[in-house]
This record gives sequence, structure tokens and C-alpha cells, in this order.
Amino acid sequence: MLKDARILVTGGCGFIGSNFILHLLREYPGCRVVNLDKLTYASNPNNLRHVQDDARYRFVEGDICDAKLVDRLMADVDAVFNFAAETHVDRSLLEAGSFITTDVYGTYVLLEAARRYGNVRRFVQISTDEVYGDMPEGQSARETDALRPRSPYAASKAGGDMQCLAFFETYGLPAIITRAANNIGPRQHVEKVVPLFATSALRDQPLPLYGDGRQVRDWLYVEDHCRALDLIARAGEPGEVYNIGAGNYQENINVAEAILDLLEKPRSLIRFVTDRQGHDRRYSLDSSKLRTVGWSPRYDFHSALANTVAWYRENRWWWAPIYADALFQEYFERQYGERLAQGVPYDLRTST
Repeated sequence: MLKDARILVTGGCGFIGSNFILHLLREYPGCRVVNLDKLTYASNPNNLRHVQDDARYRFVEGDICDAKLVDRLMADVDAVFNFAAETHVDRSLLEAGSFITTDVYGTYVLLEAARRYGNVRRFVQISTDEVYGDMPEGQSARETDALRPRSPYAASKAGGDMQCLAFFETYGLPAIITRAANNIGPRQHVEKVVPLFATSALRDQPLPLYGDGRQVRDWLYVEDHCRALDLIARAGEPGEVYNIGAGNYQENINVAEAILDLLEKPRSLIRFVTDRQGHDRRYSLDSSKLRTVGWSPRYDFHSALANTVAWYRENRWWWAPIYADALFQEYFERQYGERLAQGVPYDLRTST
């Protein structure tokens, strides 16, 4: 399926998208990849600087909401991997409109173009475990469970997913949905929790930990995610949903502590801050369906985190300019300024 395929990757300059493009070009010498990316704040062309001169790779700057552009690109495509999305929950709480536009309408534009041409053999929609909402202790979401999104971001992704299933049922478009756990690895924007904590620690700045820090997440290394997407595109069934979870469950406070330990920084850098609205307590995926297809993770939590932290330690050139950007400074102050000013030091909270 992918060996000699013409592949459209949307959002390919972002975190997971760029890692997936590198995976494709490494594993399939005969494939050709077109990367359609709007180059928002979360995109970074440096993510793919090592392949920018590769004859098999082409970058197109543009928006998935641009129907004319999408139509031109879709005419010569065998497979689509839709990574393009607004993804950060915190930002969706501040401004939800762009999430609906990109994640819902943009997905529709891609689906409609793929339907019209009829040449797309796989349309892979990259979604998230957050569409299932909060999972009680002892329970894990299965692909057939009802969706209960609790943030504007999660709701926008659920909307895109439902369109994919509708286009499969109505038009026979060979769409597949994947829902992955929290990814970590190289090239993730510093607004996300692991790179935020790692780069804050490297700058000897406080780590803003929401609430009591006992929220539970499953941490999936991005290379394992790429391998899963590869397998699903080749062996997955159209019209189906596949959960991608590593089983690397950790509380957020344990993640923060582990990052500081890896960087040999004091745990006193942790600040407990006011929790965000509607913060889901626990995510958990039942990934048995995907494992029956032949996938399993290669990275446990500790190796995934160690690799991730090492990358940020060794690549300050990549992330330091983000902190110097005025728009990011404005966002950071809006999101964390008052919280950090009123935050509770680690020693005071953990000693009580």
C-alpha cells in the first residue's frame, strides 16, 4: 500500500506529522510525499530540513480549508494522512473558533476532495484519546464506546471523526480513524506538557503543574505511533477505528519529577497551579484491537521520556527561539502568569 504510493500528509511540519514523514521516507524508498502545511505557530520547517532536498518530498504551504488547493493536490494521491489540526487543549479554552474551522471544516474539505476523485485508497484520520473523555479508574475506552469530549479541542476532533465515518458509510470512502494516547518525542512544541517542563527546567524556570498533579496519562513515544499508523494504513479495515495506546500510565506529578531527575534539576522547580477548566482526570485506551493486527510498543515510559528529554537538552537551537517570540510570550503570560504568581511550591504541597 505505501511502498510506491503517492502520499498526501497534512500538517507535516508539526510534531507527529514531521516524524511520520521521516518514517515514510526512511521505510519506503519508492514513495512520494506531499506535505501540505499552513505553517501556524506549532509548525516548524526545521523539522524536515534534512529531507527538504529529497526528490521524493514536496512541501506546499497552504490551508486544508482551501478547497481549490486541496482539490489540486488530491488529484494525484493514493493515500492521505490527516494530521492537520489545532491541538492544544489550553488554547481551545481561550479561543475555540479556529479549532472548529480546522478540525471540523478542514477535515470535510479533505474528505470531499477525496470522494470526488475516487483515487484515494486510504484516508487515515489522526485523532485523539480525548474524544472519549474522562475514564474512571479500572476502565479503558474501546473503539465502540460513545464519545464524550469535554473540551472544545476534543469536541472538534470528535466532529472530524464523525465525518470520516459518515463518508465511509455514505460514499464508501476508505477512511480509517486512529485515536492515540499522549505522544512524546522530538520536535514537539514547547506549549505541550513534557517539552514545557523539560525546557523550563533547562532554563531554571518553574514548572506549572495543574491542580494536584495526579491526572493520569498514557505516554506513547512518537516512533511507536508512526509504526502504528504505517501498519493501520496497510492492514487496517476501512470504516474502522483503532486505538493506539502504549500502556505507559503515569501521573503528571511523576512525569514532572522524572524530567527534573533526568536533567539533575531540583524538584523545588515544580509549582502547583490552579487547574484548568474541565481537566479530564484520566485517559485510558483499550488497544487490543490494534495489537491483534500485529502492533506493540517498543518504548516503555522511562526510555520514551529519556529519549525525549535528551533531545530537548541537545537541541536548544530548535526551541529557544519560541520563548523569544512575542506571541508565545503573550500566550504564556495569559495562561500561566497569574497561576505561577499564586502557585504553591513543591516542598509546601508535598510536605502536607
